[in-house]
Amino acid sequence: MRTIKIQGLANRTTGRALMPDDPVRIASISKFFVALGVMRLVQAGTLGLDRNVSEYLGWKVTHPAFPDDPITLRHLLSHQVGLRDGIDYALPMDARLEVELAKPEAWDMQHRPGAYFAYANLNSPLIAAVIEAATGKRFDVVMQEQVFEPLALDACFNWTLCSDVKVANAVTLYRSTGEVARDDLRGRRAPCEVVPASDGSCDLANYRLGQTGSIFSPQGGLRISANDLAKVGQIFLRGGDGFLKPETIAEMTRPAWVYDGTNGDTEKGFFCAFGLGVQILGFPGRPETCADEPFGDGKLRYGHAGEAYGLLSGLWWQSVDQTGTAFFRTEVTDEEADRLCIYFCN
Repeated sequence: MRTIKIQGLANRTTGRALMPDDPVRIASISKFFVALGVMRLVQAGTLGLDRNVSEYLGWKVTHPAFPDDPITLRHLLSHQVGLRDGIDYALPMDARLEVELAKPEAWDMQHRPGAYFAYANLNSPLIAAVIEAATGKRFDVVMQEQVFEPLALDACFNWTLCSDVKVANAVTLYRSTGEVARDDLRGRRAPCEVVPASDGSCDLANYRLGQTGSIFSPQGGLRISANDLAKVGQIFLRGGDGFLKPETIAEMTRPAWVYDGTNGDTEKGFFCAFGLGVQILGFPGRPETCADEPFGDGKLRYGHAGEAYGLLSGLWWQSVDQTGTAFFRTEVTDEEADRLCIYFCN
């Protein structure tokens, strides 16, 4: 049984009603999709979860406080690499990650890779750069080939490869004040669909594979509809459905980190267990003080949340009951975002 609930407008100016196939900037659920791309490449033997990413990149990335410790995709996907958002992660097209990651403020100097959980957007551009270096293709193209096309999803990162139909039906994001936050396209493509160079230029012919990784916003720039989001959750409920091997799903959903009271930043109790690109809610091994209960029922769930530009979103599935939910809300207040409200706020 499938239930769809829709309310509101996709764009206030045009008065167009929101529909379940309308794409929206889904925020940090994007990171989960990046993990899908990584795991598809792992299945193909193109990437290895425990290989030093410097071997793919051709330049060395190291934790300044622990230079002898290798950095791996497993560290990056589980937010245990030691990076933090102390620098801008929306780097311009002409930036070089090698230079940016040499800055001490990009790192948690107290914890070595694999020892401490700290959720960071900066992980995602580095993962995207690894994908590009390993495949010799742009990140958005790889995601199209490895994830969107096999699953028949009309989705994209930063609009570069979405169809004209999807662009025409883009959901505009509004802040709680009513101010436009993102994607007031009204049927037109933006002049620059990626993060431009520092001089404002936007020629993708100048983009250098494996050097920047951020221009497609892998940390939050996925545009996808609620219907397509739900399709992906169903893949996990069906055991991979030929897209992912059962052992791949087990690898993604197995806790790579569980909060023990000292080994991570839970961000007010929201992050208590994490797999590979997959957040785990209600995991029984966490301390009782870590109350990741946005649903309020204590059930074990897998998926990812998103919050940015006045939007809250979620993709969650529950294997025991074989149920799930995919949703987004716009015009979310700061109070709701701080409390991580999903379905209710008193």
